Order: sequence, then structure tokens, then C-alpha cells
Amino acid sequence: MNSIGNGYGLWGLVLINSLVFIIFAFSFFKPATRRDWRTFGGFSAFVVALFAEMYGFPLTIYLLSGWLQARFPQANLLSHDSGHLWWMMTGRHGDPHFGLPHILSLVFILGGFYLLSTAWHVLYEAQRIGQLATTGAYAKIRHPQYVAFVLIMFGFLLQWPTLVTLVMFPVLVFMYVRLAIQEERDSEARFGQAWREYASHTPRFVPRLSGNGTVQAH
Repeated sequence: MNSIGNGYGLWGLVLINSLVFIIFAFSFFKPATRRDWRTFGGFSAFVVALFAEMYGFPLTIYLLSGWLQARFPQANLLSHDSGHLWWMMTGRHGDPHFGLPHILSLVFILGGFYLLSTAWHVLYEAQRIGQLATTGAYAKIRHPQYVAFVLIMFGFLLQWPTLVTLVMFPVLVFMYVRLAIQEERDSEARFGQAWREYASHTPRFVPRLSGNGTVQAH
């Protein structure tokens, strides 16, 4: 690859797309504490790394160009569509935006943002009156906002996988798990038995298939 193909080198689009998703997430998450900013900062770094390769410089395609060209000689690696690696590597033809990976990615991304939005409203109201957040998404899982960020990032990986984001994803998931555990310690220290009752009925990250009741804090 001696040059950057069409659809790359568009650093203005990198900036615009990064800002759109970061500001959109910020409007729903509204970080206030140091822990919130760590959560939001990790997600923001993921988004910037993603769009830097999607519209800036295709680092993953460049590093894997020899292997990709040998395995998929019919593929035009300078084409922007080749960045949809799942689509190209499974030998699909046509517009990748109408392929199953891209459609599934939109489901995860939009679902993640919806969960982030609805969870924030519940959390904001609970914090306003000094109670545990136990309704809405919080009635199903204890950390819907962390789950929302993971869903969004996973959706982006389905749409446009890169070496950098593939490395970042498990690191960020691990970081979110640790932050969630720290958050639980703080909640237990503040709410005591009310928190323990809530936690005993509500899974941490993966909702139960059967419905579970809502525990109200007193």
C-alpha cells in the first residue's frame, strides 16, 4: 500500500464523528465524579481510535496488507469498504452497509445509547432524592450504564474492527468491571442493608431471563 485510498485522510470527518458520539454519550452519561470521568474517558479514547482508522489512516489494513492481499487477492485494500473486515474476510459482495454485521452493529450501538439514556434518567432521579436507583434498567441489572458502553463499543467492533480497538475493548471491559465493584463498595457503605437486599435480587451485568422484583431503598 503506497498511498491512502479514497475515503481516508479525511481528518475533518474523524473530528466531527468523534465529537458527535462523544458529546452524544456525554449528554446521557453526564460524568460528575472521578470514577465517571474514567469511564467516559475510556469510551472517548475508543471512539477516537475507531474513527481515526475509519476516516483518517487505515492502520490495521496497512499492517495486515500482506496477509490480507495473499488471502483475499480479489479485494481492493485501498477501497474504504475493505475496512469492513468481517464483510471482506467472509467473502461477501456488494455494499457492506446492508450486510448482517453492519445491521447488527447498529442494533448494538443504538440499543446501547438507549440503555445509557434511560439508565441516566433513573440514576439522576434517585440521586436527587438520595435513594438507590432500583427502577427501570436498574431493576434488571446493577450497572446498566457500564453495560451500555460495552454494547456500544461491541457494536463498533462489528462494524469496523481495528487492531487498536480490539486491544482496547477487553482492557476497557476489565476497567469497567473494576469500577463497578468499587462503586458497589461505596453503595453498600452508604445504603447498608438496602443495598445488600437490592444486590441479592439484581444481577451485576447480565439480566435474568425471568423477571425480578424491584427493591426499594428506605
